[in-house]
Amino acid sequence: MARLRSFQRLAAHFVDIADFLLVYIEEAHPSDGWVSSDAAYNIPKHQCLQDRLRAAQLMREGAPDCPLAVDTMDNASSAAYGAYFERLYIIQEEKVMYQGGRGPEGYKISELRSWLDQYKTRLESPSTVVIQV
Repeated sequence: MARLRSFQRLAAHFVDIADFLLVYIEEAHPSDGWVSSDAAYNIPKHQCLQDRLRAAQLMREGAPDCPLAVDTMDNASSAAYGAYFERLYIIQEEKVMYQGGRGPEGYKISELRSWLDQYKTRLESPSTVVIQV
């Protein structure tokens, strides 16, 4: 949840230049599977889409201002983006511009912030050259 709060702060900071979307995927540490000792919630493995939708609501509580999508039960989004179990992406005009490392070790908000800072600087820099004759 701490990472989610960091993500939400980042999204709030860059809301003027980017749209943010959370995608809830397969539960990383289900209570009836590979349980983590620091799990904040008791969420069993999703048996159906309704289970996944209910669990996704917990994620919404951690970042209420971000739009939330839910992966299909065949984990199509997770497979397509290698998100097992968390990952950061920037997609611009259907092209991946930034791909963070696989979580949890590769999930680095600081890298995403740096990319967005550089992008914002490029947007704010005048790209038109005026030549006086």
